[in-house]
Amino acid sequence: MASIKSRNGKEKQPSLFDADLSDAPGLVVNGNSAFSDPAFAANKILPIHRWVPWIAGFSSDFVRNALDNHLNHKGTVLDSFAGVGTTLIEAALSGHDVIGFEINPYAALACRTKLTSYLINVDELRYKVLEFKAFFEEKISSDYIPRSVPPEGFRTRADFYSPRVLHKVLIVQDFIDTIGVISLQNLFKLVFAATMVSYSNYSYEPSLGRRVSSGKAEISDFPVLETFLGKLAIIVKDITWFQTQLAGRELRTSVVNDTFFNYSKYLEPQSVDLIVTSPPYLNNYHYNRNTRPQLYWLGYAEKPQDLESLENANFGKYWQTVREQECLSLDFTLPGTDIEERLQQLRLLNPEKKIYGGNGWANYAASYFNDCHKFALGIRYCLKPRGKALVVIGNSILQGLTIPTDYYFGKIAESVGLELIEIHIPRATRVGNSIIQSSVRVTKAEDAHQLYEAVIELRKKR
Repeated sequence: MASIKSRNGKEKQPSLFDADLSDAPGLVVNGNSAFSDPAFAANKILPIHRWVPWIAGFSSDFVRNALDNHLNHKGTVLDSFAGVGTTLIEAALSGHDVIGFEINPYAALACRTKLTSYLINVDELRYKVLEFKAFFEEKISSDYIPRSVPPEGFRTRADFYSPRVLHKVLIVQDFIDTIGVISLQNLFKLVFAATMVSYSNYSYEPSLGRRVSSGKAEISDFPVLETFLGKLAIIVKDITWFQTQLAGRELRTSVVNDTFFNYSKYLEPQSVDLIVTSPPYLNNYHYNRNTRPQLYWLGYAEKPQDLESLENANFGKYWQTVREQECLSLDFTLPGTDIEERLQQLRLLNPEKKIYGGNGWANYAASYFNDCHKFALGIRYCLKPRGKALVVIGNSILQGLTIPTDYYFGKIAESVGLELIEIHIPRATRVGNSIIQSSVRVTKAEDAHQLYEAVIELRKKR
């Protein structure tokens, strides 16, 4: 049974509806936590990690700390929601075999490309960069008409690229199409995908929206070539560093572009030593919609219907996909908790807002916790006896009501036979997104309500 501690370390029986973090159950806050802050801002300057910007993820320090403290021998490390691969890269650098599941094909491409980049011949890559520079400069200074065209099904309210920028982007696409070596082509595709929004008329705030909507001017022209060459110079340097770090070792890696809920198709039971992962939070951040530019321009989607399968298979679904259903209930029972009562309380809030009121958000929360239950079963299936799972998750505030997501997930894990060792709080304050701030969709949270980030430490029993 996990210990239940407040800030002063004393055990207590808290009220689950208390908004004050000090009264949240099962928490070891900040200075008492065995974990560093998992926020990944520092990754933006670190080799390999800095290639691809991402809305959420781990810091490399957090992953290294987890590996050092919870896996003292070479083993198999799993990230069931791999994102752009921080856990996988750090585990590989530490000498472990790695497996990642990532449902978003753009993020899966990033994982694979980063993990296998050590196999690239750096001299060949440098030569390809020079070829690219010469190709671009020749085409841009002539009357060249690109063969590439924008993806037909990609629609935005305003022009995604200005005419001048679009011309440059299509020249880049033409060059990428000429690259015959798949590893190099994927690397150039990743550079484009990682930079493409920066010279568009859209930006992340944190969701993808028009620049003008956030007070920024549209981009009429941009140094696309220079941006590409700058990113490629970083990548050449990082691959050289990566090869040195590995010292000739061959990595055993697997990145599965599928939902983790299909784990039995790809993994043997009791085959994983350590899971370090973070499922999507209960905050309705729409990863698929916010990577629409990359999904379309990389050829993973041609029409909106192509994204429906991703949305339906996403962990927790999305509020938009379940809000109109009459009543989604839990598929499991969780005795000793108030989860049913809290969902019912949420369901009754703001009925005058119809689908924007509490019932739609209660459906979303119920769907999310149903997937938490399936996730816990997957953890039990994958872990070796005495193997551990470290799951980073944040609490939520829906319609002004605090949802202790970490506590509920810990109890769900216990209900399927896992041992809940501890719920750590390495970051007691985190910034909310539109799910907290929007006065249209969500009642403003009271000042006393606080968002935090938790690490749920689980162990597979013998």
